Amino acid sequence: MIEYWLQALALGLAAGLLPGPMLGLVIRETLEHGRRAGYLVACAPVLTDAPIILIALFVSNVLPASINRWLGLGGGLFLIWMGIDAWRAKPPAEASGAAWGSLGRALITNWLNPHPWLFWLPIGGPLLITIQRQYGWLATVSFLLVFYLLLLGSKILLCEIVARSRRFLQGSVYRWVMRGCSGLLIGLGIVLIAEYLG
Repeated sequence: MIEYWLQALALGLAAGLLPGPMLGLVIRETLEHGRRAGYLVACAPVLTDAPIILIALFVSNVLPASINRWLGLGGGLFLIWMGIDAWRAKPPAEASGAAWGSLGRALITNWLNPHPWLFWLPIGGPLLITIQRQYGWLATVSFLLVFYLLLLGSKILLCEIVARSRRFLQGSVYRWVMRGCSGLLIGLGIVLIAEYLG
C-alpha cells in the first residue's frame, strides 16, 4: 500500500501545481479578493470531483479488463504528456477584470475543466479499483485523503505565496517547482505503463 500512498502524494502535488484553469483562478481570486477567496477556490475540487470519481469508478467497473488495460496505458501516456507540458510551463500571468463569486466560479470552472475528467477516467478510476480489490475500501479512502491533502494543500500554499509576494512566481523558483512536477509525472506515467503491460 505504501507505493500507492507515494503515488497519491506525487499525483496530488502535481495536480495542485500544474498550470490550468483552476491554478489561474486561485491566483486571480487571491490577487483580486484576498486569501479567503483563494482558499475557497483551492477547495472547490472536493465538491466537484465527487461525481467525476463516481462516474470513473462506474466506467472502470463495467468495462472489460482488456479495455481498462488500454485506458491505463492511455493514462500513462497522458501523464507523460502532462510532464512534458509542465517542463515547458511559464509562470501564470496576473489576471485582471471583474470576478464572479469565488466559490461559484471555481465550481463551474472545475466541472467544465477537462483535466479532472482526463485524470479520473483513464488513471484515477482504474487505480482506485485496483487498490480496492487488493486492499479494500479503507485503503481506497486513505489514497483519496492523501491525494486531496496534497492537491488542496499545494493550492492553498500557492495562494499564500501569491498573497505575500506577487513577484515570487515570476522567478526561477516556480520553474524549478514545475520541473520537479514534470519529473514526477513522467516517472508515474512510465510506472503506470509498465504496470499495465506487465
